Amino acid sequence: MEAHLSEAPGSRNVSIGSLPRYTETMAARSSTVSEKLRKQLDALPAKPGVYIFRNTRGEVIYVGKAARLKDRVRSYFGSPRSLQPKVFQMRRQIDDFEYIVTSNAGEALILEATLIKRHQPFFNIRLKDDKRYPYLKVDVQNPWPRVYITRRVERDGARYFGPYASASSVRATLDLVKKLFPWRSCTKEITGKDPRPCLDYYIKRCIAPCTSFCTPEEYREVIDQVLLFLEGQTDAVLSRLHRQMDEAAEQLEYERAAMIRDQIRAIERTVERQMVATTKDADADVFGLARDGDQACVQVFFIRGPQMVGRDNFVLEGASEEDDATVLSNFLLQYYESAQSIPKLILVPSPVEDADALEELLTEKRGTKVEIRVPERGEKKRLVELANDNAKEALDMLRVKWLADSTRTNQALDQLREELSLPDVPRRIECYDNSNIQGANPVSSMVVFVDGKPASNQYRRFKVKTVTGADDYATMHEILKRRFRHAAPSPNGSTAEPPAPDGDRWDLPDLVIIDGGKGQLSAARQAMQEMGVHHIPAVGLAKRHEEVFVPDEDEPIILPRGSEALFLVQRIRDEAHRFAITYHRKVRGKASVQSALDTIPGIGPKRKKALLRKFGSVKGIREAEIDDIASTIGFTRTLAERVKEHV
Repeated sequence: MEAHLSEAPGSRNVSIGSLPRYTETMAARSSTVSEKLRKQLDALPAKPGVYIFRNTRGEVIYVGKAARLKDRVRSYFGSPRSLQPKVFQMRRQIDDFEYIVTSNAGEALILEATLIKRHQPFFNIRLKDDKRYPYLKVDVQNPWPRVYITRRVERDGARYFGPYASASSVRATLDLVKKLFPWRSCTKEITGKDPRPCLDYYIKRCIAPCTSFCTPEEYREVIDQVLLFLEGQTDAVLSRLHRQMDEAAEQLEYERAAMIRDQIRAIERTVERQMVATTKDADADVFGLARDGDQACVQVFFIRGPQMVGRDNFVLEGASEEDDATVLSNFLLQYYESAQSIPKLILVPSPVEDADALEELLTEKRGTKVEIRVPERGEKKRLVELANDNAKEALDMLRVKWLADSTRTNQALDQLREELSLPDVPRRIECYDNSNIQGANPVSSMVVFVDGKPASNQYRRFKVKTVTGADDYATMHEILKRRFRHAAPSPNGSTAEPPAPDGDRWDLPDLVIIDGGKGQLSAARQAMQEMGVHHIPAVGLAKRHEEVFVPDEDEPIILPRGSEALFLVQRIRDEAHRFAITYHRKVRGKASVQSALDTIPGIGPKRKKALLRKFGSVKGIREAEIDDIASTIGFTRTLAERVKEHV
């Protein structure tokens, strides 16, 4: 298999470009297949394998696997109406393809993961960053082993632990191991003839093989403890240390016994800080998944015995328009393709695509049975839910870190100016979103980002006043007119309505983003024209395809996937949506209370207010006794009975 991989075509490194804008040429290509591609499709074999799509520049844009290459590849070139939006966009860029036949579907899985890691294709789900992930390496093949960080796994007889998501997470593990076990961290040649040991010996971080203060057997015992600890077998480590402490005490080596005692206490404190995962011993990796637009975050808990011995999170890109089963399958394949430790049990939050083939591959790699399971109840279910929660928190933290990074936000604003052909960098961006349920209780939100960061004190929310029903266009028109009544006078002084008082003026934006497509944008532009602020750039952002609609252009702009500009507008749009939904829930809740009481004959505003002040809610009124309602100011027993009957 390895020789087969090295001979795979398309092995050169390439950089994947951004999605181009829609053009007439691309539209024509989307509905026709070139003669060259047609001949290639006819020659496809009905065998398992991997296919590789390339664009006109020869760049790899997608790698896929197939049980039957002939059927799978041809499916991309059928009717465009049957294709998902992401596949439709990809098909427009396919200029050439090649394939590699494999012996079976499992071999195709391995090859697919290898090629995705190598090429980082634009349309594939892929682990973020093109670099190798870090590992902890213990070079047990050497006479005096060390523990250190590496990004390259080799077949050299060493033990590897990982991969870790980042250098910081692997360094934290390395620091912990160094504090608990006195292995050497120097790279010098060990002869045992040094005149004196270094500082590590005096602070109990090394047992000084350089000066022959320990035997090779004693040093190897330390390394064995490190290996057991990294494998999660802390009980075995503690058992060996207790035995060594007792032996030292029996031989009257009290200083050595005290040192081992302190080491035992340090390990026990570390274990106590780790979450107790289950009441039963387990050998499992627990995965959680959270998604936000094109990005997804996978959280993994490493459960060994009754403890969680470690955790990490990984970010994936290219996850939009893919279901959870596909996202999880792609992640697990890429993760375990290079992982050096595979547990007996893999717990996931939802079913995984190609689970049987993946189980077979992992079983072969581990040497014993590996099971992928979606737990439905009990402790394992709780662990998966906890991993899901942690994945969401990690994704939220990434967003916060991104917004706090002034360099990246400045890059995003510069990219946005260039992609949208704006006259200036959009320092102040306003975004508008509508929210209603079948036209009931319509509201709108306005969020403001200044220099790429949310200015929550300038957020505004609107109750729709003039629109009846679910008319998104009319709602956007009303809200934009009301917003720009608060604007400073326009350069030409033309407004259809009188402006707000001077004390209630709002700064003008450099860019207006409308959550919606051409229709919503057109309604907003008409309102801005009427208010004399048509000189302010405005765009519409369609959520499904992340298309940016601009005035006077038939085709939308596609911001480069994975770009800082796209990430920023997604954050702004999502914040506007969150703000609108929150306000709509509040309005809907009040409306439900009002509707329940407003239908009762004889209950006017004052009596309704008195009831709510006394009982707090309709639920409180429903649970109250008739005598309690009758004792409310303005009520009689007859009226109280009528209230109970209606609520």
